Formats: sequence, structure tokens, C-alpha cells
Amino acid sequence: MLGTRGVPAAHGGFETAVENIGLRLVERGWRVVVYCQDDEAGADRREDTWRGIERIHLPSRYDGAKGTIWFDQQAVRDAARHRDLCLTMGYNTAFLNALLRARRIRNVVNMDGIEWKRGKWSRPKKTFLYANERLGCLLGNHLIADHPEIERHLATRVSGAKITMIPYGAPALRDSGLGPLAPFGLESRGYLTVVARPEKENSILEMVTGFSRRPRHVKLLVLGDYRPEEFNYHRAVLDAASDEVLFPGAIYDQEVVTALRFHSIAYLHGHTVGGTNPSLVEALGSGNPVIAHDNVYNRWVAGDAGLYFADTDSFEAALTRVLAEPGLRPQLAANACRRHREAFAWEAITDQYEQVLSRYLTSSATSAAIRSR
Repeated sequence: MLGTRGVPAAHGGFETAVENIGLRLVERGWRVVVYCQDDEAGADRREDTWRGIERIHLPSRYDGAKGTIWFDQQAVRDAARHRDLCLTMGYNTAFLNALLRARRIRNVVNMDGIEWKRGKWSRPKKTFLYANERLGCLLGNHLIADHPEIERHLATRVSGAKITMIPYGAPALRDSGLGPLAPFGLESRGYLTVVARPEKENSILEMVTGFSRRPRHVKLLVLGDYRPEEFNYHRAVLDAASDEVLFPGAIYDQEVVTALRFHSIAYLHGHTVGGTNPSLVEALGSGNPVIAHDNVYNRWVAGDAGLYFADTDSFEAALTRVLAEPGLRPQLAANACRRHREAFAWEAITDQYEQVLSRYLTSSATSAAIRSR
């Protein structure tokens, strides 16, 4: 598993996947090594063990994207000193995988979403991502797609035999304490949630506007880092919000986020691009009814656990139904739990990863190792 900041997970979907899959593989007898990005200035390379996972901490040296590239470079160079099977999460620095290929180290690559199509990137950034997507397809021994639509996209690049579709996972949550709700002044089933970066492609403005058109007598909790003094879109979202909309900022404490999900009336998901979104899968695992943007990605993930919208008016119509129809929410919640059991349980997803990885172990290996940066 190459391409993350390390474990325990504290940053995003890939880190969560590395933690959950890695821990389960350790339980099944695999030796798992995770490269962890150390942001401390002047830090040295160090090793330790966390819950059976061996960790190699490497300094990133620089801030931002430059630091990530530097860290990835150091991790690949370190991994290339061994003969262990690699699993690379993401293709943003796929050009580095040429070193693994040159040394005949087998490398399975999770290709993530179609990053270069995102509207937020500048033309140079899109070009960089497009080139690395192509390189990831070329240099990886096998590709993981997290969604059937991503699998179809990758099949235009390489043979379908080189691709396996495995989505992200989430735990099944059936209970959570009320304590984390108190600082926000919230009550169980008295609010709806949005967990997304405040970007145009995530439909935050449409959802906040539709919610704020009239009094709802419930709260809308919008998690994310909003900086209206820097970004016009952030300012537009805040200006559109009624006094029933709360903006507590970005929350990285998983216990708090889990509780907020579990006690929510419904989860609002406006993402318009990408594959299997971890936040949407976590909502299903929490038994949340879903109101999601209508596209092939969200439709496949949520299925009949959601209502779908295309614009502000259709969002408001879906929201009104969820709040007004007494029998709808329990049905959507039951559908969410069933959909999660069918496709997104971590044990089943680990089974699928293990099947793929086992195919690429060398016959001479005395132990199996996944190296994750």
C-alpha cells in the first residue's frame, strides 16, 4: 500500500483503508510495513510497531505538495531496497513507480478516481495528474478500481484482465454515545450532516441554499474548513446559509465524526465526480438515509438508500420528503444498512485485496510484506 501519510488514520480515505486492511492482514499472518510521513522539521528516519504493523517514519522536509512528493520519493527508494510486494494507494506520483518496475518489484496500484478531470485543478496540475494516471496504468503490475465506472475508464487504458474492482469500506455502526453532540448544541435526530471539502464540485452551495429557503426546525451541520476571506465560493456558501446552518470547521477526531453521523437525520452528499467516496460509504455504515447528487458514482454506492438531486430545486424537494414523510427515513436507513452489508464491510474488502495480492507474491518469498508510504 504505497501513497498515504501513514497509520493510524488521521487524514483521509486512503489512510483509513491502509489501517483497516493492514490490521486485518496482520491478523491473517501477513507482515505489513507502512511508511509514515513525518512532518517534524529535522526528523530522522525511525522505525516502530503499531498494533502489529511495522512503521517506517520518514521526514517530508518540505511543506505542501512538494513535501508529499519528496516523502513519496524517499519511501519508494527505501521500498526498492527490498524484494517485498508493494501496494501503492493512488497514482499522483506514479512516475516514481518506475524504480520498482525497473527492479522487478511487483506493485499493485489503487488508481483512485479520475483526478485530472476535477475542475478545481489548474491546467498544469491536470496535465501532471493525467500523465501520472497513464504512468500508473503502465507501471503497475495490477490495478485496483474503487468503482465500476472507474474500472470502465481504466479499461480504455489497459486490458480488463489487469483490473480488479474493489471499493472502499466502512465499519457497521449500530450505536454511539451522545457526548460528542453537546459542544455543538445538537440533539439526536435533530440535524442533518454534510462532510465534504468546500469546493464547487461538491454542491455545497446548492444544498445550503435549498435548506435555507425556509425554516426547517432542524439544524444543518456542515463540516469543512471554510475561509471566506480567501475564497469567494466559501463566502457564497456562508452568505446563503440561514441561522439553522452550523459551520463548526473541519473535524478530524474520528470518534466525534462517527457520533455526529450516527445521530444524524440524514447525510447530504453533493459530490459530482470521483469513484466510491469514503464519506458516503461511512454514512451507509452508520445507517444514514442519504440525499445525494444524481450521478453514476453515487447511484451505484447508495442505491435505494438515497434520494437524488440535480440542482437546488430538486435537492429541496428531496429534503422536504425526508423531513415530512414519517415512513421514508426508516426505510432508507434499513436500505443503507443492507447496502453496506452487501458491498462495503471491511472483512469482505480485505478478502478481495488478499486474493489480488496473493497472486503477485513471488514463489521464493519467505514472508509477505505490504509496504505502504
